[in-house]
Amino acid sequence: MELEEVLKNRHSIRKFQKKDIPDKIIKRILGLANLSPSAGNLQARSVVIVKDEKIREKISEATMAQHFVAKAPVVFVICANLEESAIKYGKRGRELYAIQDATIFASYLQLAVTLLKLSSCWVGAFNEDKIRKILELPEQIRPVVIMPTGFADEQALFIGRKGLDEIIKKHI
Repeated sequence: MELEEVLKNRHSIRKFQKKDIPDKIIKRILGLANLSPSAGNLQARSVVIVKDEKIREKISEATMAQHFVAKAPVVFVICANLEESAIKYGKRGRELYAIQDATIFASYLQLAVTLLKLSSCWVGAFNEDKIRKILELPEQIRPVVIMPTGFADEQALFIGRKGLDEIIKKHI
């Protein structure tokens, strides 16, 4: 699949088939996501792979009751390693670069999911403290993105995008 096709085929899916994702596909997704750039190549991000149904249900509750999260066979929780980035970049690394590293990783992960003909939905609305507790994450590991992933069980709705004239603020 060409990159342009991957970009055009990436849609948020909230209904998944009850079909497991083989571990070799999960590893391929993560391997591709791991190619993402990061500040100073510190790669100050990590991922928790959640397959356990009970934990997925708890995560769903912490996402302001977005119940579709629990229905995905795999939920990736992408985290920022705050102190890892702070070692080199101080406060800016902790407050910005580690978050950027995690979100760029999540973007690559979502594109890899699409490439491999799976579907996902980027979830940013969640109670961070509850997620940290559920996954037993230390304080310096900040959950940034929750990505329920699986085989789509619905047609994607294409919601239009702003025109370029709306997003380009200045052309110098």
